[in-house]
Amino acid sequence: MLTVDATTVRGLYPMARAVEDMRRAFTQFSSGRVRQPQRTLTPGDAEGEVLATMPAHVPLGPGPGPGAFGLKVIAVQPGNIARGLDPHVGVVLLLDPDTCEPLAMVDATVITEIRTAAASAVATDLLALPDAEVIAVLGTGAQARSHIEAVSLVRPPREIRVWGRTGAHARALAAEFAGRLPVRAVSSVPEAVAGADVICTVTSSAEPVLDALDVRPGAHVNAVGAVFSGRRELTSELVAAATVLTDSRQSALVEAGDLLFPMGEGRFGAEHVRGEIGEVLLGRCAGRTATEEITVFESLGLAVQDVVAARSVYERAAAEGLGTRVRLTGTEHEGTER
Repeated sequence: MLTVDATTVRGLYPMARAVEDMRRAFTQFSSGRVRQPQRTLTPGDAEGEVLATMPAHVPLGPGPGPGAFGLKVIAVQPGNIARGLDPHVGVVLLLDPDTCEPLAMVDATVITEIRTAAASAVATDLLALPDAEVIAVLGTGAQARSHIEAVSLVRPPREIRVWGRTGAHARALAAEFAGRLPVRAVSSVPEAVAGADVICTVTSSAEPVLDALDVRPGAHVNAVGAVFSGRRELTSELVAAATVLTDSRQSALVEAGDLLFPMGEGRFGAEHVRGEIGEVLLGRCAGRTATEEITVFESLGLAVQDVVAARSVYERAAAEGLGTRVRLTGTEHEGTER
């Protein structure tokens, strides 16, 4: 088995490659070629502490052919923030397509960081106005950083505004991009999103941070931070006024607090979700249909995204002789790796 640590993952997996991988993952998922149950969430003792188990059987290539099992196990530990550690920690396990022996174990923290932003970039490319050039990012963590990089690939920015509850964090993040991208820190959400063409909400907030009154007609919103049913980043008014697409319709109607809260208030029903990003890529569902339309991509994260990303990292690591090999059994068949 090949183990690939976080530093190696980051070096081997550029955002541009991840964006193309996520296009494939979305297409495979919405075409019905992925076997993927709803993820299992196991709560811990502390507030917000949870273990997510996300298995999938994913095709190895873009066309018809064999597939392989993969599994992401990732824990959310809010206490890690105070320790200076990432609150999301775990691994992606890949199994050999022939023998089902462990093939690779890849750091999931960086995989999740990159593939989540890459998925938002795919959605932005499909749903944002073609001339979008002002980007707002609400949040200052790892996802804020990765979203700045990813969205800039599909909509070259004239300006990127970053807001966070701690102003020093927003200023530090903006400073990281000095000389590379036009990022500046702002002091409020209204200042960040005023006239913005693309808005990325990547906070850990349990309460809405973005309202309909703050979002201009024609804007696109990537709603990323609220991935549990009891949390949301968008007000009911905003979601009700927007066209909503998601990565998985089934998951969104079970896990997305951004949708479940307004549905519980009687604002709309399940039909308010227009479709999945993969369905837009397949031509089975419309994306944006009008210039003044507000679009929302409700991102929850799918096991297929993790397996496709980890597979991409594994193949490159194996080709370049990187990572560490660990023999777990006495019957491991090196020749079956592919």
